[in-house]
Amino acid sequence: MIPGLMQHTPLQIIDILRFAARAHATVEIVSRRIDEPVYRYNYTRLLERSEQAAKALQSIGVKSGDRVATLGWNTHRHLELFYAVPGLGAVLNTVNPRLFDDQIVYIINHAESGVLIFEKSFTPLVERLAPQLKTVKTFVLMSDVDDHRPGPIGALCYEEMLSAQSLGYEWPTIDENGGAVLCYTSGTTGDPKGVLYSHRAIVLHAMAAGLSGALNITAFDVVMPCSSLYHATAWGLPYIAPINGSKLVLPADKMGAGDLDELIAAEGVTVSGGVPTIWTNYLDFLGRTGKTTGTLKRLIIGGSAVPRAMAETFAQKYGVTVLQLWGMTETCPLGVVATPTPALLAHGTEYAQEVIWTRQGRMQFGIELKVVDENGAQVAPDGQTPGALFVRGPWTVQRYFKADKDATDDEGWFDTGDIVTLDAEGFMRITDRQKDVIKSGGEWISSVDLENAAIGYPGVKIAAVVGVPHPKWEERPILVIETHSAAEVSAEGVLAHLASQVAKWWLPEKVYFDSIPLTATGKIDKKRLRQRYVQ
Repeated sequence: MIPGLMQHTPLQIIDILRFAARAHATVEIVSRRIDEPVYRYNYTRLLERSEQAAKALQSIGVKSGDRVATLGWNTHRHLELFYAVPGLGAVLNTVNPRLFDDQIVYIINHAESGVLIFEKSFTPLVERLAPQLKTVKTFVLMSDVDDHRPGPIGALCYEEMLSAQSLGYEWPTIDENGGAVLCYTSGTTGDPKGVLYSHRAIVLHAMAAGLSGALNITAFDVVMPCSSLYHATAWGLPYIAPINGSKLVLPADKMGAGDLDELIAAEGVTVSGGVPTIWTNYLDFLGRTGKTTGTLKRLIIGGSAVPRAMAETFAQKYGVTVLQLWGMTETCPLGVVATPTPALLAHGTEYAQEVIWTRQGRMQFGIELKVVDENGAQVAPDGQTPGALFVRGPWTVQRYFKADKDATDDEGWFDTGDIVTLDAEGFMRITDRQKDVIKSGGEWISSVDLENAAIGYPGVKIAAVVGVPHPKWEERPILVIETHSAAEVSAEGVLAHLASQVAKWWLPEKVYFDSIPLTATGKIDKKRLRQRYVQ
């Protein structure tokens, strides 16, 4: 091998912001806050405040390799920590506040975070949990000086800490393979697992995710992440937006349909992203109020399969393009994105729409996909044969934090836990999670396909399918439906609708009408549904 003669500049997260402050200096960042007026600044000021935050953290003893935990919403203060903490060489430990108390305690203790920075709305939670947080020595409240209440935990004031620091900071050079952000899985099947993103992984992910074949983020976009900052770094949008010079709009914790509608109208939002339940409620809001989507052009929807009816309604009624995204905490999270190609469009518009609306996406450079059967043999890429999905690539987990062995096989493949099909053009369709697969009479029934079919029936807001034991067929599906308010939906009507959409033997044994529980990340909580309906 002849060595290349190029510079060895490490990929560092802070360089994203340093670039944005020079190339897109005046581009606006708009942030809602907790019980405070809307805050406005730009990428130049974001860099300055991130410098002050880094110096403030060092003043209280934070050093390279230390973990700094956050309980925060999508706000400018939380955003600053996404640069300040990894920028000084420490690790940002983002904690999902929607988890159960014992899970939050477990995550912070497992990460061994020495500092906890939190929004004022989490004060009761933090004060309640503080005695159980074994490694936290310093608490910092994200508040203005005039509104600061230290409480019994003696919380420091974030704004006071920053104001004590001068402008300017000599950012250290960080090993690009060093840990930057520690994000934990939701822990639906045991304790949450920590995924420690490196600087290299985050920068490569942000560069790839903004490409035209992925999220297609440009300097003309106004981006509003409705995926939470604590969840896989809001799908990378806080890093993608500054690279591409996009205006950034942060909704704090106010992600109800009416709140989002106000921000879209006031700030000219063109792109947003979040889990399907957010946009189900938004569609319901539009239908009830008669409002339009205004400047909104694209929605990035992931976390679970997008109901075809939702994508179709957004496209045909409101002119909004839905981009399905599949990913997971373990992939930073970009895996595949449903964007069209010339080869796809060559089959005709109707066929292309069918693929875009019913597939989670197509292969992206940087992520390899492999689909295998029960014997480990790769299945045919025919779009029909299901198998277990494995992935690998530079922003895919290799080992969970503090684990004693790799999460991958000997060839670097990570088992996602999803059952999918893959077609000849690289489009992937999720048919189920491995743990959610319903096997009836030796045949697989896709709970995802059943749910999507049920969502297409008028009045159905959310649909969930789980398998229940059956004495003859091993398992049979049941359907749980949550309806829109005041909608009249009958089991007979739903079953008649499904009979025209799926095979007869797929039809649910029973249809229940009930509220559908959601996980801390906004997904349908099938574990709780099984506990509720499986006797």
